[in-house]
Amino acid sequence: MMKMFTIGAISLASVYYAQSYPASLISEPLKKNASAVIRNEQTTLEINKIDEIVYKNFSAITVLNKDAVTYAAPKIFYEKGDVISDVKVTIYDEKGAKIKSFSKSDFSDVASNSQGTFYSDNRVMFLPYTPTSYPYTVEFSYEQKDHNTVFIPDYTPFTNFNLSLEKSSFNIVNKSGINLRSKIYESPFQYATAKTLGSGNNVSYQFENIPAINDEELVPNPAKILPKISFSLDQFSLVGRKGEITSWKDFGLWYYNNLLTPVSTSTPQIKAEITALKLTGTTEEKVKKIYQYMQSKTRYIFVALGIGGWQPMMPDEVQKKGYGDCKGLTNYMKTLLDEAGIPSHYVIINSNSSAVSFDKDFPKMGGNHVILVVPTEKGNVWLENTSQEMAFNHLSYSTTDRNALAVKPTGIELIETPSYTAQQNKEKQILTLQLHEDKTVSGKGNFMFTGNQYDSNLGLMSLSAKEKTDAIKSQYSVMSFENFDLLEMKNDRDNTAFLYDINFKATNFSKAVGKSFIFRAVPFYSNSFYHQDETRSLPFENRFAYEDEYEISYKVPAGYIIEDIPENGNFSSDFGNYTLSFEKKDDQLLVKRIIHIKKGMYSKDRYNEYVNFRKKIMNADNSKILISKKS
Repeated sequence: MMKMFTIGAISLASVYYAQSYPASLISEPLKKNASAVIRNEQTTLEINKIDEIVYKNFSAITVLNKDAVTYAAPKIFYEKGDVISDVKVTIYDEKGAKIKSFSKSDFSDVASNSQGTFYSDNRVMFLPYTPTSYPYTVEFSYEQKDHNTVFIPDYTPFTNFNLSLEKSSFNIVNKSGINLRSKIYESPFQYATAKTLGSGNNVSYQFENIPAINDEELVPNPAKILPKISFSLDQFSLVGRKGEITSWKDFGLWYYNNLLTPVSTSTPQIKAEITALKLTGTTEEKVKKIYQYMQSKTRYIFVALGIGGWQPMMPDEVQKKGYGDCKGLTNYMKTLLDEAGIPSHYVIINSNSSAVSFDKDFPKMGGNHVILVVPTEKGNVWLENTSQEMAFNHLSYSTTDRNALAVKPTGIELIETPSYTAQQNKEKQILTLQLHEDKTVSGKGNFMFTGNQYDSNLGLMSLSAKEKTDAIKSQYSVMSFENFDLLEMKNDRDNTAFLYDINFKATNFSKAVGKSFIFRAVPFYSNSFYHQDETRSLPFENRFAYEDEYEISYKVPAGYIIEDIPENGNFSSDFGNYTLSFEKKDDQLLVKRIIHIKKGMYSKDRYNEYVNFRKKIMNADNSKILISKKS
């Protein structure tokens, strides 16, 4: 992934003063659903010139329970060349009494990447601290001089669930003579509002008394709920490379000429790779062959080197070493396509499970991932280059249904990534089951997943055989498995389908009623529970549409008949629709179930309506079938 500028805690030097933070002063509304409370957070940006910004940072965070220890741990993200100074940390107890102080020498310094970094100029200083009791407060201040001025962070109250805010401010002091653009994005749900003081080159933005966003059922990401203010200098510097960002076109020209062109160099070895593939057929067929070749010989490793971590590795380095990050692998794939005479475009995107798009009217450096788009006679082909398992021309749910920045020789063009329909995001179950008189059931199942449901299952391929079996058994824990065999698992990359077959036996599936038995209509389903919430304060979101289709064949024991079956069910709502049908054939019962869920964001007032819809589905899934001995 590409570097995204991050600050640990933020403030104005003039407000550094000794203060205690008794937890008793936190208001009850700010304690509700909170694991930590930001008591005071301040940032001052002194923009001195095109290649110098000084960040003066201060924060005081009260940690209420263990869930927020990691969040409140003092940390400073920085790059090679940054100057870190005046680092101070003070820990206070519940009553606001000082426990201990720390300085810069107490911090550890490591590479900044949770996935492990092979090469990196991105670093993080952090203070290991183990609390002895809760609540406690961490007061943290430091200054950071940065020569890269393209990464001015957004200002938002917070980015985490279960975190509340007493007060914060973001102060701009622009001495550079360069125009600083800003844009306020209001909360679409009126959850909070920023106060603006001053104007021009000296302006302050403030938030106060913002309650925590609880990580409850289907709540949108905080970024979709809270307001934010974005900033961008018209002229900037990135590791000594100066440029303009007054329009997407101008920024794209700088990006293409400064970051991509210097590393868009092929070699005789790369040319020989393409020659050896003996490409034939349509453009799409050629791209597919090259893509699957690239997947077979590379792997993803985070590399944060080269012009602030934004420039890709040279393609010959990826070709020789067989690894790279999203930038390097995408650039290597693009170079292979260039050698085949197939144009493609390097694409910057926000990779996030809750879609985040770029503002077409506010150009700024952004994004955290890179993919490739290839125009063909049949439309765009999209390539995710970091996965050895991903199907051809398929993007995962973290990059679909949003816009992205295609970097072209003529500048940046904002283009839309694919949006998959419910029918494309599908699960299909085919079950053949034998009921037994001892209340057990045995049978086999065929499962297939496509679209976003393909993504959610693809991770199974990296597990051991036992881990795969355990994961599937856990997913269908509503069944009391006595025996379970995973027969085959396949990632069908040609058809973007994930498949597996199982044989199993489960106990206590049926319930005796005299000399008869009853059992539920749908054996394999998600054991999710939905609860009414009369006090819900937030909207809810189904992040992608999907469809599940089940075909279930029951065979009754010898000497039994199917005596009673439920009526067919068919109901719809604004959230989706559901059908359940039954058909008797001698000693067999065929059950068909289809559930179709729509994508959407809905107001809090409709949450209980949605809960009722899901409960209606669960009740239908649990419809009872009666079999009896022949008289």
